[in-house]
Amino acid sequence: MVTSLLVVVVLLALIFDFINGFHDAANSIATVVSTKVLTPFQAVLWAAAFNFLAFFLIKDHKVANTVAKTVHENFITMHVVMAGLIAAIAWNLVTWWFGIPSSSSHTLIGGFAGAGMTNAIFMGVNPLTAVNTHEILRIAAYIVLAPLIGLVIAYVITIIILHLFKNSRPAVAERWFKAVQLVSSAALSFAHGGNDAQKVMGIIYVALVAENVIQQGQHMPDWIPLACYSAIAAGTMSGGWKIVKTMGSKITKVTPLEGVSAETAGAITLFMTERLGIPVSTTHTITGSIIGVGLTKRVSAVRWGVTINLVWAWIITIPISALVAAAVFSIIQLF
Repeated sequence: MVTSLLVVVVLLALIFDFINGFHDAANSIATVVSTKVLTPFQAVLWAAAFNFLAFFLIKDHKVANTVAKTVHENFITMHVVMAGLIAAIAWNLVTWWFGIPSSSSHTLIGGFAGAGMTNAIFMGVNPLTAVNTHEILRIAAYIVLAPLIGLVIAYVITIIILHLFKNSRPAVAERWFKAVQLVSSAALSFAHGGNDAQKVMGIIYVALVAENVIQQGQHMPDWIPLACYSAIAAGTMSGGWKIVKTMGSKITKVTPLEGVSAETAGAITLFMTERLGIPVSTTHTITGSIIGVGLTKRVSAVRWGVTINLVWAWIITIPISALVAAAVFSIIQLF
């Protein structure tokens, strides 16, 4: 039976997906805007279109399945899901306000896990029994691995391109790379949509199971992917201009060539992890890729002070989201 609480939770999930879109818009458009290949308005429309295109082509939903398994079903209630979403929305808005490109993926997972563990405490059992430790550790490992993979791939791609085009006239090469950057930014936006929309699909799915609307293991209703891809695409169209500045210029100066390398590396990493069913951070991945292209010039080309601040934000995202979710869940239990 569809309850008012379920409707509220689904709406919160889609609000989070929308916020995820404008929070992470910078990941897809920062380099293409900073290199002036597209205007900001053109860039968000371009990115949103390819965010939504993933709805038609990605059907395995492995990432959604991983997110759904983060908390064991015996500890999932509507209040757990609600608390996790409220915490994730709050942290995303705080980091967006301060222009910090933190991970929407990890704040959602941290909030969901934190609420589930708090529910276990209320039930009088070990909180660690509420979460799937294997999946949590795998997700946590990619906080480090995803940006490193993006960094290495971007570095290699940039070196190869520089070698292949070393005898080309700079003006001709720049025009060519500006055209290619449309393709690489499209690939990154497609991968971003395919990876990030699935995380909210997993959350809505467990909410439906918790309310006995569907049974565990039952096929995901078609409206869930459609709603999630629509919400993230709409969020992307609204832009995230504060974070665009950080991603597009504060880490390192990006040229069209380097934009192609960074976006291609980010897309490859996201495609790979999506196939593995790992909900990695698009933010972490593209940040690592941008650092990789900066390192091809010299180590000092990367503004390490900015980068270190970003890493600290990444480290604290899961625990802070978990603590906020724990507090929200505890307050909800009072009513």
